[in-house]
Amino acid sequence: MHDMLADPANVLAAPAVDSAAIRLSAARPGDRGVIVDVRAESHPGDHGVAVDELQRRLLEFGFVEGARIEVLHEGAIWRDPIAVRLDDMRIGLRRRDAEDVWILLDPK
Repeated sequence: MHDMLADPANVLAAPAVDSAAIRLSAARPGDRGVIVDVRAESHPGDHGVAVDELQRRLLEFGFVEGARIEVLHEGAIWRDPIAVRLDDMRIGLRRRDAEDVWILLDPK
């Protein structure tokens, strides 16, 4: 998998993210939107699990395209972890894992 990420041909084949989309890790409390992509590829090995495993976990938690999301709270130290409302569930997530979730924010 890591070899695939380094291959320029596969980078072009990766799903396009809307230019207005931001990483969930950059969202602030009160921000709401919809998930447009989940790609566990940032900082491979930095998560404590393999990239494939992280992507599987995010998908199992419900971080899927089209899901509604709202940032509820962020931790006091380095803004980590963050709490989000994902559809009608509340989930705590490490900010480094939230880097792999792309969201399109609702207009304010």
